[in-house]
Amino acid sequence: MAGSDEEAVRGRARLTALLADASTEALTAAGGRGAGVYLRSGVPGLLRLSVLVGLPGPLFRPWWRLHVDRPFPVADAYRLGVPVVLPNATETMRRYPQFAAGLPFPFGSVYLPVPGGTEPLGVLTVLHPAVSDTVDELFDRDVLVRLAERLGTELLGLVGGDTNAVSWDGEPLCLRPPVSGSARAAVGRFSWDPATSAVHADDRLHALLGLGPGEFAGTAAALADAVAPADAHRILAALRDAGAGKPPGAPLSLRARDGTPRLLDLWPGDAETAGPAVLGMVFDPGASAAGDGAADLLPEGVFCLDRLGLIVYANPAAARLAGRPGRALLGRALWDALPWLTGPPYDDHLRGALLSPEPVHFHALRPADEQDGTGEGEGEGDWLAVSVHPGTDLLTCTLAPATRMDATGQPAPDPHPSEDSAARGHAMAPLYRPIALAIALTDAVTARQVSEVVMQELLPAFGGRRLAIYLLQDRHLYLAWETGFPQGFLASFEGVGLDAHLPGVETLTTGRPLFFESMEQIAAGYPGIALDAVEGARAFLPLIASGRPVGSCILGFDGSRDFSTEERTVLTALAGLIAHALERARRYDDEAALARGLQQALLPRRLSAHPRVETAGRYLPGTQGMDVGGDWYDVVEAGDGLALVIGDVQGHGVQAAATMGQLRSAVRAFALGDRPPDEVLSGTNHLLIDLDPGQFASCCYLRLDPVTGRARIARAGHPPPLLRRPDGRTRLLDVPGGVVLGVDPQARYPVTELLLEPEAILALYTDGLVERPGADIDDGITALRLALAEAGAAAGRGAGRCLSGVADRLTATARHATDRPDDVALLLAARRPAVSPGG
Repeated sequence: MAGSDEEAVRGRARLTALLADASTEALTAAGGRGAGVYLRSGVPGLLRLSVLVGLPGPLFRPWWRLHVDRPFPVADAYRLGVPVVLPNATETMRRYPQFAAGLPFPFGSVYLPVPGGTEPLGVLTVLHPAVSDTVDELFDRDVLVRLAERLGTELLGLVGGDTNAVSWDGEPLCLRPPVSGSARAAVGRFSWDPATSAVHADDRLHALLGLGPGEFAGTAAALADAVAPADAHRILAALRDAGAGKPPGAPLSLRARDGTPRLLDLWPGDAETAGPAVLGMVFDPGASAAGDGAADLLPEGVFCLDRLGLIVYANPAAARLAGRPGRALLGRALWDALPWLTGPPYDDHLRGALLSPEPVHFHALRPADEQDGTGEGEGEGDWLAVSVHPGTDLLTCTLAPATRMDATGQPAPDPHPSEDSAARGHAMAPLYRPIALAIALTDAVTARQVSEVVMQELLPAFGGRRLAIYLLQDRHLYLAWETGFPQGFLASFEGVGLDAHLPGVETLTTGRPLFFESMEQIAAGYPGIALDAVEGARAFLPLIASGRPVGSCILGFDGSRDFSTEERTVLTALAGLIAHALERARRYDDEAALARGLQQALLPRRLSAHPRVETAGRYLPGTQGMDVGGDWYDVVEAGDGLALVIGDVQGHGVQAAATMGQLRSAVRAFALGDRPPDEVLSGTNHLLIDLDPGQFASCCYLRLDPVTGRARIARAGHPPPLLRRPDGRTRLLDVPGGVVLGVDPQARYPVTELLLEPEAILALYTDGLVERPGADIDDGITALRLALAEAGAAAGRGAGRCLSGVADRLTATARHATDRPDDVALLLAARRPAVSPGG
């Protein structure tokens, strides 16, 4: 067991090294501000950020997990298997408004699938400065494509080709980028126990001193020798003084082994918590020492952050204005040292400075309890004017006293957190942007899609684990969506009336949200109510749209928790957004039902038959949008022959279905009159132009003589037919065509003749069967041609008598696809061999 654990650790280390190297190399090649790799996780459909280089992980927590079916560039690159390139904010907003709402800054980005068999292993992404038109003016995109391909090969080699073994389920590893110029300031921290002489150094101190794992002995003497060997005696003396309780003096000015300056600061540990007796910090200013020395003299507060949010320099004025001693700032992450300077809206400002070249300016309230005995800042605290200036390696920040009014004369925001939210640090609710949910909900058109958005966007933002959405119908609540609850638990609440004494009912009838910090509170307020076995807090939110009750939303959390005033306000507002989306979805469902009924009435119940001809048709509605389109097919008696027709009206919904019905009726009328194919299309074209529905349509019309097999074809902007000969050879028919119907009243539609042999199969189809996002339609037609050849071979001789099975095989992939953006129509025809008089 121990051996397998060690092997797992080594494997994880090798995986991390591959991801880190690829991200760092991509960052350098693209001149980016940040880079990382998303990998598949143990949860189906969920991608996790595994490595992030050049950006602080906590600031980008909302993007650690992404579902592959959400409208984000990472998801599209993974799902479609093609690069996604967004050169600037304008293009990002145009294509991915929800993503742009979360990062509203001028930057560009590139997303490249990491290949790995039938589907990508993940996505390599780079965030870079915005460019005007294309990233090719900034870097060679092919270099990144090759990097992603190489990473995929190396990952598969690491796991022996087992694609399922490449996954990530933890938090991302955040790494500093390579320093672009001369060495910059660095800080490391340590603790020392005088009783044992043991020294515990953090990873940053190991890096600063150039010590690898296992190279530091962990003693005071080893520390002194590594920091400044020529001044080791001074360091040991200072340690002994600090351990004896002597008040700390000024930081020691030392020289490293190579002569560069270093500072050592010591102070007592926390005796109340029995912590280490002495805490210390080593500061290596590097090549910026002279500039830092000058900044020490400025009356304005100045401090610097590295690309991971670590404070690497702070002048005395910054420490004074922040109300913290310098030793409490240096070497600490911004959100640990100055928590009042993080969270909304400050996180947005910091993200903007990290991703874009323009400085940001804002006001911040330093709470009164952040004074640490300085005696300044009575009452609620002091307002500070903050500026953040971007840099390649560091962010330079300035602090200055300010009033509650900003530079434009507008009141500065009051971000002072409540006590309970401050105790939790980064509460989940402030991390969530209501505008992001609003944009996501605009893409959700059905009640199921609305519920999926809530599950994927709202629950993670607030740390929820369970969700139930009930919709009101005939004064009763019916479950529309659930996730996370024990199986069957919610069944007892199905169809409850509005007079029931239940929190999910009362939140709707009163219009007030109900928040319970524990299950005990629910039981006390509603004696006898059935409770699930998972202990935790619950929020019951009324779904009310424009004053009309829609239903109730229940959020469940693991463990007891309180809800801050801010969280209650945000959740209540989000419930309103959800209610409006569900109300819109309900109207949509009604329209969709009407459209489906209309289309079913217009599609042929049966196809016209002939003793010498076998036909088979299939129709599949799309799975996106209205689920109803304008595709149709038909077989009509035309004199002593048969007319085969297939068409596709642009768009979806009731209007498309209605236009389809009109065109189908027109084509049937022309066909019954046995008009030539070119006249049929010309007449239908004029009809559509006269109707002027604002739509156009493609169509393919074929008139077949069942006895001779002579066929005449004309098409209007429609994909050409496929023909499988009896010997199995299958080809795309060269049928010249005219423009789509409804555009040009002078359009002409040339007629092509062919001979349909007995047992040959003719296939007419719409583009929904051969078109895929991000792929060439010619590739889809080629795939259909090969499938027709195989399906015909499976049918054997007498293929015409097995057309139904062939049709099922050709539409099997589309029929089982969960993501079918367009509807599909297919019409097959085959001539039966002539029967001899004696047979």
